[in-house]
Amino acid sequence: MPADASSPIPPVFDQLRRHPAVVPQDIPGLLERLGEVPDPRDPRGVRPALVAVLALTACAVLAGATSLLAVGEWIAGAPPSVLEHLGVRPDPLCPKRYLPAETTVRRLLGRIDGDALDQAVGRWLADRRACTDARMRAVAVDGKSLRGAAKAKGRKIHLLTACDHARGLVLAQLDVGEKTNEITCFQPLLETLADLAFVVVTSDAMHTQREHAAYLRGRDAHYIVIVKGNQKKLRKQLKSSPWKEIPPQSRTRDAGHGRGEIRRIKVCTVHNLLFPGACQALQLKLRRVDRKTGKISIKTVYAVTSLAAEQATPAELARLIRDHWKVEALHHVRDVTFAEDASQLRTGIAPRAMATWRKLAIGALRLAGKTNIASALRHNARRPPALLGLT
Repeated sequence: MPADASSPIPPVFDQLRRHPAVVPQDIPGLLERLGEVPDPRDPRGVRPALVAVLALTACAVLAGATSLLAVGEWIAGAPPSVLEHLGVRPDPLCPKRYLPAETTVRRLLGRIDGDALDQAVGRWLADRRACTDARMRAVAVDGKSLRGAAKAKGRKIHLLTACDHARGLVLAQLDVGEKTNEITCFQPLLETLADLAFVVVTSDAMHTQREHAAYLRGRDAHYIVIVKGNQKKLRKQLKSSPWKEIPPQSRTRDAGHGRGEIRRIKVCTVHNLLFPGACQALQLKLRRVDRKTGKISIKTVYAVTSLAAEQATPAELARLIRDHWKVEALHHVRDVTFAEDASQLRTGIAPRAMATWRKLAIGALRLAGKTNIASALRHNARRPPALLGLT
């Protein structure tokens, strides 16, 4: 159905455009970044431009569209001023604008270069993240499967992402096919990030690999990794450290999800650990109380980091470990708010492309200061039109 006079398109553009108060004028805008994506179509008779189709699709997702059918309906109601701004102009021989139909968007997203699209969106978000965040930069690496996109005997789609700690922005994303391929794709994923110097990379125990640590140190980046059974000798070495002689150096208390949690951390400088570049060892004790049953559970977690004592305090290390799980919160938003796991879109690259638009929508809203993504999407859907630019 075409949109009525209260089309949410202009507010969506307002959230995607550059924010001159915080972003230098020489940083590329979204349209410029999307212009880096190669057009898979035959150049003969192509209309409208690829950049316009991609931008309209992105804005449709920002307005709450969760399917390609909803994207097509949203595009059909785009006001002339927005179409003009995106370069979708009337045919000189016929005063009519040729808008991409839902079938056109579906075919295009099924054939597009997924890596190029992810890199364009990731760079757009990274530019704004670099201009707005002054705290210690940290990136979490984690994977997510698109469950609804998997066929019974078809190819599974598993996306490995690099997510900014501070705002939950997905800076890089890579389709690794199967979860078991995450380890081999760790370095290719981070290669897409232009600058890793002095960035702290956090990951789960799967990526506690010596090759990963050596790679990060080679790029002047730091790491904090959890040590479990896949590194038996290292874990044994950590467990045998004299932790009883070290007092707790940081203590935090959290409550939520029906339980209370107390986290105590001990940190010590180490030498000759069986891990490249390791400077400190960490012991994290988690005491959880189920508020309904009163059951108490205590868990001990070991980790190593390349950060020296003068580079990060125990409280900062505890925060970095805690903030790693913001990537799980991002996955929750994609599943609950955008129904990502329920989507059964399976055509070519289209499932991955829609995941890219979802990460762009969440990132743009968070850069605009929105903390409740679902509320922000509803707000977009009911705002009146305004003449806003996208640069």
